[in-house]
Amino acid sequence: MKKLVVLTGAGISAESGISTFRDSGGLWEGHDIMEVASPDGWRKNKELVLDFYNKRRKQALTVMPNEGHKELASLEKYFEVTIITQNVDNLHERAGSKNVIHLHGELFKSQSTLDPSLIYDVNGWEIKLGDKCEKGSQLRPFIVWFGELVPKIEPAIEIAKEADIFAVIGTSLLVYPAAGLIQYAPSHIPKYIIDVNIPQIAHVKNLRKIEAPASIGTKEMAQELIEKYAK
Repeated sequence: MKKLVVLTGAGISAESGISTFRDSGGLWEGHDIMEVASPDGWRKNKELVLDFYNKRRKQALTVMPNEGHKELASLEKYFEVTIITQNVDNLHERAGSKNVIHLHGELFKSQSTLDPSLIYDVNGWEIKLGDKCEKGSQLRPFIVWFGELVPKIEPAIEIAKEADIFAVIGTSLLVYPAAGLIQYAPSHIPKYIIDVNIPQIAHVKNLRKIEAPASIGTKEMAQELIEKYAK
């Protein structure tokens, strides 16, 4: 089986009703991003940050994977698929994708503020002030905030280097280091980019652009991949 590596962004989850991370005004659901997505914001107002992600979690429980998520999961019949996602929701997993790398963390997990290696599943939708890890420190959202390292980027780079096919779906390619992953894919392999607004991308060979919503564009790509490369 050929290795298909797919980088996904907010565009694929937006079709399921997940609010996008950032709009042109630098706000996220009415909040300054740095208030709710930075270590400094956490230090200043833990309750606000917990409440913000609790609301995101509660909303995420009401939505369903869309056709884009489902198409990617169905491609596992034909390819060795790895999803590298910038999204923190679990819609890829709920659609059936087995191999998902979350670059920016996972909404339905919490993390110890004392020992970052202590990560727990969130039961339901709430992390409360006073919820603590086994070492007695407050739990925080398992989210990579601005100013923090992206621990999963190194394994993601290695996977990109091994790709036989590389696709980018629903991302503006503005958020680094994720945006640079396509540059690590071998230059000779086929590449796809799917978005309603195709981002400017330079020095990428063998690039097929599909200007469409993720659900429609992913179906088109899937049919093409199966016809051309599935063995």
